[in-house]
Amino acid sequence: MAANVETMYSVRVTPWHGLGKIVQEAPTSADALRLAGLDWSVIQTPVFTENGIQIPGYYANVRETDKKVLGIVSNRYKIVQNVEAFEFTDNLLGEGVKYETAGSLASGKRVWLLAKMETAKITGEDFTPYLVFTNTHDGTGAIKVALVNTRVVCQNTLNLALNNAKRTWTCIHKGDIQSKLHEAEMTLFNAKVYQDAYALEIEDLKLARISDDDLTEMIAEIIPIKEDDKSEIRVRRLQEQRAELRYRYEEAPDLQGVEKSMYRFVNAVSDFATHRIPDRNTKNYNENLFMNVVDGEKLIDLSYEIAKKRMAVAA
Repeated sequence: MAANVETMYSVRVTPWHGLGKIVQEAPTSADALRLAGLDWSVIQTPVFTENGIQIPGYYANVRETDKKVLGIVSNRYKIVQNVEAFEFTDNLLGEGVKYETAGSLASGKRVWLLAKMETAKITGEDFTPYLVFTNTHDGTGAIKVALVNTRVVCQNTLNLALNNAKRTWTCIHKGDIQSKLHEAEMTLFNAKVYQDAYALEIEDLKLARISDDDLTEMIAEIIPIKEDDKSEIRVRRLQEQRAELRYRYEEAPDLQGVEKSMYRFVNAVSDFATHRIPDRNTKNYNENLFMNVVDGEKLIDLSYEIAKKRMAVAA
């Protein structure tokens, strides 16, 4: 299936991969589980060799509804059921929280849910923070909760990896999972700490003006052309990417009223990283793009690092 998506729903708009059910109002957790096709549980069964000998210390994570094997895990692995993920965010955000989208990827091996939080003004702009909870059932990944900030004017995610405030929390599927989820809940109740620090960083980025020469140098740092890049096709492609990033900085409609600053530069990089047409549009491209938003897009992180270093030198 395209984008490796198994099931999902989305509120009012076409989902990011073009699949899934469209609903008019964001549902509560009970309805979200059903609409997203996540109303199933995972059970663990023993693993046997071909000649019927049980393999000690390992179990198969199996979807109870269709007996599909999602992954092989050790006996230390603790299952976090889909319903527990929704209960976690219910408790975290309060009764009546609405889920904008949720779904299953890779035939049930990875699930996610996204809850919309209250829109806030940051330096005069509307930002909507979302809480994203992702979980894997195949033993390959951790439980992760992340805050994602979206500029309302363009629906462009603008995440910053701040040094003084955490945006994400993770734990592995071992030990006392419920205790770890409780710790995460306590941490994320302090999301305001991150949002306050985020607002200060946005303000600083807006005040840091840049020249055309600065822009050229920073684009070269974002998209380097190395001395050993001998392929003419590769060099031309990198030059085209540089030109596209400059175009987004100079011509993006939502940036026309924004001063030529580090803030505009980071926005342009975010737009480039999350909206450009890939050179190779693989079947998992949109899935990977979604997870990059959750984990932290590397180019956005790099643009922010470049901006902060230059701002420190100029100070």
